[in-house]
Amino acid sequence: MTEYLWRHPISDQTQLRDQLAESLNVPALVAQLLIDRGITDFDSAKSFFRPSLTHLHDPFLMEDMDKAVTRLDLALRENERILIYGDYDVDGSTAVALMMDYLSRYTSNIMHYQPDRYTEGYGISSMGVTYAHEQGVTLFIALDCGITAIDKVNEANGLGMDVIICDHHTPGDILPSALAILNPKKSSCHYPYKELCGCGIGFKLVQAWAERTNKPQEEVFELLDLVAIAIGADIVPITGENRILAYHGLQQINHAPRMGIKLLLELNAKKKKDFTITDLVFIIAPRINAAGRIDHAKYAVNLLLTKDSQTAEQINVAINNYNLERRELDSTITLDALQEILENPFYKNSYSTVVWNEHWHKGVVGIVASRLIENHYKPTIVLAANETEATGSARSVEGFDIYEAISKCSDLLTKFGGHKYAAGLSLPIENLEKFRLKFEEVVKNSILPDQRTPTLLIDAEVEATDLMADGQSPFPKLYRITEQFAPFGPSNMKPIFLLRGLVDTGYSKIVGEKHLKLQLQCKKSGHKIDGIAFKLGDKIDLLTDKKPIDIAFTLEANEFNGNINLQLNVKDIKASNSWEYLMN
Repeated sequence: MTEYLWRHPISDQTQLRDQLAESLNVPALVAQLLIDRGITDFDSAKSFFRPSLTHLHDPFLMEDMDKAVTRLDLALRENERILIYGDYDVDGSTAVALMMDYLSRYTSNIMHYQPDRYTEGYGISSMGVTYAHEQGVTLFIALDCGITAIDKVNEANGLGMDVIICDHHTPGDILPSALAILNPKKSSCHYPYKELCGCGIGFKLVQAWAERTNKPQEEVFELLDLVAIAIGADIVPITGENRILAYHGLQQINHAPRMGIKLLLELNAKKKKDFTITDLVFIIAPRINAAGRIDHAKYAVNLLLTKDSQTAEQINVAINNYNLERRELDSTITLDALQEILENPFYKNSYSTVVWNEHWHKGVVGIVASRLIENHYKPTIVLAANETEATGSARSVEGFDIYEAISKCSDLLTKFGGHKYAAGLSLPIENLEKFRLKFEEVVKNSILPDQRTPTLLIDAEVEATDLMADGQSPFPKLYRITEQFAPFGPSNMKPIFLLRGLVDTGYSKIVGEKHLKLQLQCKKSGHKIDGIAFKLGDKIDLLTDKKPIDIAFTLEANEFNGNINLQLNVKDIKASNSWEYLMN
């Protein structure tokens, strides 16, 4: 059972809150939620609630964009052979599909390539460069990878290829000798928004070329369904430009989805009508990922590109089967890893987790790392080993930069790459124990005390009356307005509210194996409130003998027997007066 610290920022911006509430005609509570998201006036609120494609940044503000567009335009005009090269995860696969979808309208002399996870590994590979040369490629466009591929880019240059890199991962001290590097995280790049995913940077390249050549922008915006999936899957902040891209990408998916996406959604979420970023993360992303984890990422790209219904059906079935196999592997390896942690005394008081096994499947170690953090809240690395090398994935806890921690152990690694919360790495088998000890030392010396316990950020405290319908709809005004905060995601999570002083009506119960179906009553107002608390069945003892409890929850719509009502999605439960705010 995860025990959270509850953190609630206390604002002293009362005057600003009241001014914003009056100008927007919203409750003060909603105004405070907006201020917490950096929205402090009418114009910024208007942009937030009505994300507009006209507010996208000029793509030519990105360093090297002019060089990239000029070279791409030359290749298209001269009918040069172009290779679209992308990573094998969701971000890379959607980026490849986006570039292929669009550029194929203007040339047939184009092909795509993704490395095999097991024979080539992450990033630009020698096999990929060789293949491109054999196919007569003269322009090599790398998506969601390449920022650290110094040797491979030199290799491509030596074979007569120009390379354009579209990457969002953290650059090293030395950059590859590519013709153009599109990456807002470069220290020399002054692009206004730094948090684009790899697919998003590919989109900016396409947008820039369309602008330069006076092509219809509407054709470019049709690609935003792919960008929205990548934004959700890659866990980038849904702020600024990402919010605009995700918002309009969801519109595309909900109103005119491409065939492959439509089939995936129909097969796995038949009752859903309007899909959210969360649906993309939990329905679409695992299946796109599963292709690269179990077989090859090209199948996911082909599904996203095909317009033939029979082909799409065949690939869709295969990808869903890959996902079933992935889930079985994930479950088995997670149990193995948890047993290793339990039995090895090293982990009893450790600040980090680094586990490996020669029998583990390399394709699911990143998922397993996330699972381990749910049970043991520590920066975690899971590796699949063979006779000579171990390769794996790292996942972090809130606030801790795992990429930086890994970089301090780089002398023991063959290669590594990634960003603050997720990374990949490889190292010689003989360095495993040295790496575990050094990584533990780095984490121990740099992790902050409050990064060692999961924290639940509470946006606002409410009263039961705030959750009552006001006659205009079955839902309270608070729900109707905060739903317009969507799309939700990192840096714009669905608001978590606090309600104090509730007691069980006697009808709360465990459903399934470990969930709580709640029927509670507010002692102060007498209002009854329904909720569901997933995986919190072991907290049922808090409800006995009419003991008062406090709950942290989000608001959601629940459909049952054709009726739609408000339901509280309870994230945590504590006995009233048993805790204190951890103030920001």
